[in-house]
Amino acid sequence: MFRNHCLWSMECPLDEAKPPQFYIATKSSPVDERNRVLKYGNMFAVFDRFGDIQMGGLGEAGIFFEGTRFLSELSLSIANNPPMLLSSTMRDDSVLFTADLTNVDVCRADQVHIARGTLHLARCKTLWRATCYEEMRISNYGLEPLSVPVALQFGSDFADLFEVRGTKRAHKGHFQQPIVDHDSVILSYRGLDGKYRYTCLRCTPAPAKITPTDCHFEFLLQPKQRVVLQVAISCQYENSRPNSVPFRDALSATSAEMRAAGRDIECYIHSSNEQLNDWLRRSSADIQMMTVGNPEVNYPYAGVPWFSTVFGRDGIITALEFLWMSPQIAKGVLHYLAETQAQDFIPDADAEPGKILHEARKGEMAILGEIPFRRYYGAVDTTPLFVMLAGAYFQRTGDLAFIQSIWPNIELALEWIDRYGDRDRDGFVEYCHSPKGLIQQGWKDSHDSVFHADGTMAEAPIALCEVQGYVYAARCFAAQLARALGNKERATALEVQANRLQASFEERFWCEDLCTYALALDGHKKPCRVRTSNPGHCLATGITRPDRAPLVAQTLLSSDFFTGWGIRTVGASEVRYNPVSYHNGSVWPHDNALAAMGIARYGLKHLAAQILTALLDVSVLVDLHRLPELLCGLERRVGEGPTLYPVACAPQAWSAGAVFMLLDACLGISIDAPKKTVTIDRPYLPASISRLTIGRIKIASACLDLFFERTEQGVRVDVLNKQGDLTVLVH
Repeated sequence: MFRNHCLWSMECPLDEAKPPQFYIATKSSPVDERNRVLKYGNMFAVFDRFGDIQMGGLGEAGIFFEGTRFLSELSLSIANNPPMLLSSTMRDDSVLFTADLTNVDVCRADQVHIARGTLHLARCKTLWRATCYEEMRISNYGLEPLSVPVALQFGSDFADLFEVRGTKRAHKGHFQQPIVDHDSVILSYRGLDGKYRYTCLRCTPAPAKITPTDCHFEFLLQPKQRVVLQVAISCQYENSRPNSVPFRDALSATSAEMRAAGRDIECYIHSSNEQLNDWLRRSSADIQMMTVGNPEVNYPYAGVPWFSTVFGRDGIITALEFLWMSPQIAKGVLHYLAETQAQDFIPDADAEPGKILHEARKGEMAILGEIPFRRYYGAVDTTPLFVMLAGAYFQRTGDLAFIQSIWPNIELALEWIDRYGDRDRDGFVEYCHSPKGLIQQGWKDSHDSVFHADGTMAEAPIALCEVQGYVYAARCFAAQLARALGNKERATALEVQANRLQASFEERFWCEDLCTYALALDGHKKPCRVRTSNPGHCLATGITRPDRAPLVAQTLLSSDFFTGWGIRTVGASEVRYNPVSYHNGSVWPHDNALAAMGIARYGLKHLAAQILTALLDVSVLVDLHRLPELLCGLERRVGEGPTLYPVACAPQAWSAGAVFMLLDACLGISIDAPKKTVTIDRPYLPASISRLTIGRIKIASACLDLFFERTEQGVRVDVLNKQGDLTVLVH
């Protein structure tokens, strides 16, 4: 995925002392890594645990809509003092933020006027249709009537998300005169793109005093009396109108949409391990939160705050992780990516006919072309991954009609692989450094992520090892689809291509002394003899020769890679290893899930279970049981938790999906909907999970419930319920 947006010109040498363009700046330590995040559609909000928006730390707090920060400051005070935090959390479905606050000692003339803990303030927030709704319930638990002054201070910088990330702009639009009414304030900005953006803050009841920067309330509360204050913050364009509904109506509407999304999933998992159950619930809710309300139906956005938009690679991998649970997301991702597939050459966007979208942005800087990401295609792997997902979706659902509808897109993608992906016709798919886009165009897209053993950067064009695996799997799946559509000749040709690629891959990428595959071939076809996690993806695609798969698996689980919290992206003995870097030694949950799936594919379920157990331990120790985008790759230390990466997204869709792929890897569930068969191949459960139930697995018109239990002999599988024409095979 396009993480650090490390953009460089081909004419300029890499200056590693200088931060790359569009780098996510980190100028100070996070104030609190336990931010509270809400997302609905094109809107997301990042608050601190009090529910405020403070400008310290990484500066990522705010209310954002379509790539612009519409509110950059929000501070609550009681009697001119910040409140005291009692607790703060997110509801299990991720749509409601709640905080319990109380007052500090309020003094007048050196006397305590309101004793600490006299007032209780319950603060709740939700998002719905471009509006952030807040409700505050203030209660007096004292014995005397109290006059309680409450104030909200607010402001908006209307910063593009890339400005928030640290990108400097030569010019900016114009702030307009605020409009103040008795119960509302409208802040506005006219961007250089000609669009007017408005932030409308409306209070119920109306404040006693209101200005362009704050509003003040004076509540007279009798003992045990409670007052309710509601604030709606709407993000608008010139011709849009804000919602005007009470807080409870907005919460009810958002909750109903989440429940509907949950019903679409249908399948459920419950285990004997409550910590695993917590992780499953949060992960499922986060995938739904990243999907619900998006204009791209059933397409999960990548991550909050930096990547809350469509990403091709992230959407595809999230769909693959979640496929056995819910194929609707895979269908939504395939549909949107087919619609946005490149048809022409657009050099500034790295677009070529047949190429699949990498990223889409809607902010002012993208519209103006100040950044090239309005609709950007600079990824070498999204195109074969698109074909892979189409094949996996058909195998899971048997939905041949949908495959027929996107078959022209699949053929165009295969043509891109052959014609533009492999420009030198050596059989491998490569990428070149983009003049205006990404230098590195694989999933590890930091500028310094592809290098040789001595640390020198690989010269383009670059053929990544995992990309060859994706291409191999894409051709295998496409052959199955062609055969299902009655085109046997095309199927045979694709199988021949796949077999030829597999043989060439083994010959050129295998490094016998490293017991793994080279990270890449550079522009001179010289292998990058660096031990990385990338070959784990090769295992997942099946391109790896069976006798070499155990060597790769053992390398990934060696002490050089496995931290106790997961597998590092780069081995600790490599020259560019850095456990606090983005891609050169960190631990990524989705990367681990793909490696586990690949390891299990070659029968090494006990090693896959080791990865599951490590990330289960992470889920216990991170806030809200939410796996972040990545962790630092430091060794696990007794009595200490994992080390968090400072600018990681949380939630992150493909991190949320990791648990489902990890379980699938250990349980060995293979669904072949066209053949109406479910195969469970040598299931394995780690010691921490003694029993596990999977209910309502829908396969076409059939339905299946399964029960797994660890015994001394292995794992016993019971079919609790089977409805419809379906064969279940247990090995």
